[in-house]
Formats: sequence, C-alpha cells, structure tokens
Amino acid sequence: MTASKRVEIYDTTLRDGAQAEDISFSVEDKLRILQKLDEFGIHYAEGGWPGAVPKDDEFFKRGMKLKLKNTKLVVFGSTRKSGTKAEKDKGFTNLLNFSRGIITLVGKSWLLHVKEALRVSPEENLDMLHDSIRFLKKRIDRVFFDAEHFFDGYKDDPVYSKKVIAAAISAGADCVVLCDTNGGSMPWEVEKIINALKHEITCPLGIHCHNDSGTAVANSISAVMAGVTQVQGTINGIGERCGNANLSTIIPNLKFKLGIKCLPDENIKQLKAVSHFISEVANMQPFRHDPYVGESSFAHKGGLHASGIMKNPLTYEHIQPELVGNERRILISDQAGRSNIIHKLKKMGITGVTLDNISGKILETVKKMEKYGYEYEGAEASFEILVKKAMNKHRKFFTLKGFRVIDEKHQDGGQPYSEATVMVEVGGKIEHTAAVGNGPVNALDNALRKALEKFYPSLKEVKLLDYKVRVLTAQSGTASSVRVLIESGDGKDTWSTVGVSENIIEASWFSLLDSIEYKLLKDEAIK
Repeated sequence: MTASKRVEIYDTTLRDGAQAEDISFSVEDKLRILQKLDEFGIHYAEGGWPGAVPKDDEFFKRGMKLKLKNTKLVVFGSTRKSGTKAEKDKGFTNLLNFSRGIITLVGKSWLLHVKEALRVSPEENLDMLHDSIRFLKKRIDRVFFDAEHFFDGYKDDPVYSKKVIAAAISAGADCVVLCDTNGGSMPWEVEKIINALKHEITCPLGIHCHNDSGTAVANSISAVMAGVTQVQGTINGIGERCGNANLSTIIPNLKFKLGIKCLPDENIKQLKAVSHFISEVANMQPFRHDPYVGESSFAHKGGLHASGIMKNPLTYEHIQPELVGNERRILISDQAGRSNIIHKLKKMGITGVTLDNISGKILETVKKMEKYGYEYEGAEASFEILVKKAMNKHRKFFTLKGFRVIDEKHQDGGQPYSEATVMVEVGGKIEHTAAVGNGPVNALDNALRKALEKFYPSLKEVKLLDYKVRVLTAQSGTASSVRVLIESGDGKDTWSTVGVSENIIEASWFSLLDSIEYKLLKDEAIK
C-alpha cells in the first residue's frame, strides 16, 4: 500500500455540517466560515444547494463576490429528474447561475436506493447521471460526482455500482467521490474495495464518509492509503446524525502520520483556532477531548505523566502541540504530583530555591480543597490565588462585611426579580451598595462590582462570560453541595474561577470573589 503524494481537502461544513441537529447557519455565518476556510487554505468548500435551500441562494450571490485566494467555492446539486432531459431540468439553471466553475452532483450507486428511493429502473438511473454530468461538463470547468451509498451498493451488487462509476467517467466527471453515506463501513472494507476498483478507474477518486460507526476518520485515511486524492469532511466532524469525517483530525493525520502534503505547514498551525472558530459560529461548546484541537489533547493530570513531560515531551505526547496551534497543559488535581505544581509555578513566573518546599505545601492544600469539592483543572485563576496565599504573597483588596440576595416573583407568567445588597470594607472605608440583575448571581455580581468600582475603576471592564453549576452530592437532593465555575473576561484576557458550597449563592460568591481578585492581581502585576 502506498499513500497518495498529494491530497486535496474538500470541506462540506457549509452543507453537510449545516444538516446537524441544533445547528443553523445564517448567511452571515456561512460567509464568515467561507472566509476562514480560505485563510486556512482549504482547496474546495461546498457552499450548499441553491434552488433547494432558499438561504443558499443569498449565500452564493454574496459568496461569489468574495475574492478568495485559496478556496474554490463549489455548488452542490443532484442529477436530473426522471422522465426529462438535463437541458429542460430547471434545477440545473440554478446550479449554473451560482457556479464559479465547479459543481458537485450526487447520484445513486446502490440498487436499493434506485428502486426504493428514486423508483426508477437501473438503466434510467444510469441515463440520469450520464446525461446530467455530460450537460454540465459542456458548460463549466469541473464536475465532481458523489456516488452516494457507494460502499453499501458495491457490497450489494458490485457490477451495478461499477456501471454507475463508468457512466460518470464516460460523461466527463473530473473526480468520482466514493461515499459511505450510512457510515456503516469498516476501514478494511473501504481499503479492499478501493484497491479492487482503482485499476478500472481512469479519473481521480475521492472519499466522503459519515461517522455512524465511529470510523469516518479511519475510513478516510484507509481510502487515502488505497490511493484517493480528494478527502471530503467537515471541521469538527459536524453533520447529520453522528456527523461526517472530521477534517480537524484527518488533516494532521495526513501531515504528521502519513507525511502527505495537504495544507501548508504554517496553515496547519491555525488548526485549533479554525476548529474553535467553527464551534463558536455554530454556537457549540468545543469538545475538550477532540484529538489535536481539544483543550485536553495535550493536558497531563497524573504526576508520573507530568514528570515525564518535563523531562522529555515525547514521553507522553505523539506530536508537538504547537504544530496544530495547541499548547501543553499540566493539570492541578488530587492526582497531581510535585512535578505538576512546579511546572505551574514556573509558568506563573515563580522561581527560587524554595520551589520544591512550597510545591509540597501547595499540593497538600489542593488535595485538601478537592475533598470539599473544589477542582482547579478548569479554574486556573483560583489556583493562582491559592498559590499566592500559600506563599503569603496574597494581597487582600477588600473585606466582605455581608451580603443579602432577594429573589421575588409576583405573578404567574411574570419575570422573577433579583436584588442583591453588598457591604464591603476597602482601606478602612465601608461601602454599602445594592443592584438588580436577571438572576441572583447576576445581581450579586453587579452589586459587588458597583461597591468596588470607585476604588478600582478597571473592574468596569470585567464581564461575566459563562456560569456553570455542577451538583456534587446528588444523593442529598436539594441539600447537595454544588461547584460553581465562572468564566470572566476584560476584553483582553479570560479567566476561570471556582467556588463550592451547599448554598449555590455562597458557592457563586466564592467564585465571584476569586474572579474580582484575579483581575486586581493581574492589573497590579502590569503596573
């Protein structure tokens, strides 16, 4: 088996990705994604199906005006309808009107679909796809043919599936893309079928896999090993049902595992940023454990692992995280050893002969706090405050004298009303303020910052970006302990803090205090 020397990346996030449950891209979203894919260096971006999806008409009208440097915008459609000719099929008018010279047509290659979905004869299906490709090829530069359900069709009736491919090639298809549409094939099946088929094919082959068996990436890599030169997929693997082949995994696998040039090395360093950009536009939380691009991809929690990494990263990392725009993270938890702590202290700029001694003290404190439910893996700002306290370098910017939160609802259907009162002491002065919010935590946050802003004006920059609550002892019902994780930002940086209590308001308060204190510590360090 020899891998292809060059593979082109065909992204279908804007069509297949948009078919995922809970995802709805606006025209503006799609334009932003297209521009990001172009910056990333993707060869082809499938924009959608004009005529079939009204929103896609507007997207193509505007997308055709973009000055793309690397990415060719592709129009998607299906073969002509039964009982007519391509010249008279109005669907092709839309495809041609919005085409920049490349159209991908999907057609049936499984007899089950020909008979049950299209309800046409096998011969008519061959005529439909041949007529459609021939018609378009006379009018545009390139036509790609997606052989839908190819692997299922081949396993069912290889003779007919090969006739479908032959019809597409004879009509002038520039690339035949073999689709595992139901996502049920295994890698060895994909490789075996392509190896058996490729000697009869006179045009380039592509691969398009879905992930219903969790093998979409493996199937795509197997197809490349068998000789395909175009790989289709979506960023982060988003797509209908279980998703499509994940380009965020495929691209670095091609580069770093197979040595295949698909995108420039400098572009691959943008991989994590592109992945998170797509998640943000799609309003999805990035999956922390995704290979290469996840926050946990190069995160080390066990003390043995951290110790090994500090001596030589190859001990527990298969590539350098910087190659894909990621970074190494040493986590702090009750499973951490001194190596984890020392790494964190060095990253914070804390060095000195007492580092070994203080790391032991900090580790014991972490283990003690985690018994109460604290967790510092995702709350590094709170961990930094813990370190300052352990080293007797923590400055107390204010002292809480008390707070009160009132939550009221006056009638059915009415909105709840939250008000918080806070009393703090700053430099011997007592400040007593009240504020409202759309919930008790928001009101408490507003009141606290209102009390402190006259002393520390930079707190006006702070925004509460995210708020998460996790029940720690569910067996206690409503009396359970809770952990509150808050993400804050000031327009320049973001940071996370944690608080734990049996009272959700108090847990939120602890996390808010750390957030405010971290901001003030950060500002003081800059001065």
